[in-house]
Amino acid sequence: MPSLLFCGPKLAACGIVLSIWGVVMLSMLGIFFSAKSAVLIEDVPFTEEDIRDDKNPPQTIYGLYNQVGINCFIAAAIYVGVGAVSLCQVRLNKRQEYMVT
Repeated sequence: MPSLLFCGPKLAACGIVLSIWGVVMLSMLGIFFSAKSAVLIEDVPFTEEDIRDDKNPPQTIYGLYNQVGINCFIAAAIYVGVGAVSLCQVRLNKRQEYMVT
């Protein structure tokens, strides 16, 4: 029977720690982008032509804020998936310690 174990206990623990940090950080960024925080304006991808050619520039910027916030939430969900895989690897490593070969 093939084993689903593909990383060691230290790498799996590192994956859990990085996943927790990624979920917390990206969730907070997603919240702040959705709240249209002025501090994060440098991270919103727009050019001067976007503002000059638009009749209602604030709505365009707000739409970009929302899009970046959604992207942060998607990345946080990916980190949740990576954390789940890492947790499974930790459990498989623990189970393998008790197996007699």
